Amino acid sequence: MSCTLPGRFRRQTAVATNPVVIGDVVELELGEEDGSGQIVEIAPRRNKLSRRAAGRRVGVEHVIMANIDMAWIVQSVQKPKFNGGLVDRFLVMASVYDIPAGIIINKADLIDERSADAMDFWSGLYEDLGYPVVFTSATTPDGAAQLRSELAGGMHVFVGASGVGKSSLVNLLIPGADQRTSHVSERTRKGRHTTTFAELIRIPGGGWLADTPGLREFGLVGLEPPALGHHFPEMARVLPECRFPNCTHDHEPGCGVKERVHEFLVGSDVVDAVISAERYESYLSMLAAVRLGDADTGR
Repeated sequence: MSCTLPGRFRRQTAVATNPVVIGDVVELELGEEDGSGQIVEIAPRRNKLSRRAAGRRVGVEHVIMANIDMAWIVQSVQKPKFNGGLVDRFLVMASVYDIPAGIIINKADLIDERSADAMDFWSGLYEDLGYPVVFTSATTPDGAAQLRSELAGGMHVFVGASGVGKSSLVNLLIPGADQRTSHVSERTRKGRHTTTFAELIRIPGGGWLADTPGLREFGLVGLEPPALGHHFPEMARVLPECRFPNCTHDHEPGCGVKERVHEFLVGSDVVDAVISAERYESYLSMLAAVRLGDADTGR
């Protein structure tokens, strides 16, 4: 069904690119002649997954999906390679809106001697932080068996860069979905955009899955510097150890977070809430972006 959206909804959301998104619950008024409809009401959202709008529009929000039960960031072992910085930005924005989040590492069939240690490190890191990590392969018949069980019921969304295999996974999980796919560019080693709009697809046996267009950046929106550390689980546990309540963990003396990073670097026997150098560097990158209004690329 084709539906129109009155201009009043767009005027009400001047700081967002899209007043209505997949996952929204709306009230329609049906036309009497052609069967088209008009959206007359948008129900309040229980949550949403957002990022800063692409380009240089500081403070403008792009809502990816609303009313989500589980959000998944899809990465690949290779072609393109795993991007921890993008994962961390996604996890932070999911935390901002209280959305449970997990990580899918696709193209597991490409794991070799060179990449095995890296995949063990990244999967172990995020699992220790409490995030579910699922390895998949869209090239094998049972390559999504574990993921299929994770998607049983509820509203799910796949987010990730072009080329990581989101649409291929959708086709494997949902027979008949017929999502367009393409190969990674051999020249740039990056994916080509094939999904051009977000689409909500019914999962056999119950639930819904949204496949979204590939993204090259995930800019932060709606965050202040002192709040950022609260969305890193390993940092949140040690915030009471900081001398200052509004500590930003980059220059202040008596910072509990920096002490835990030091323990990680020197190989301390302390295992509770030890903060990895990789996650801390990711935090500092996000902190700089938040201070600048996220004027960087958000990658």
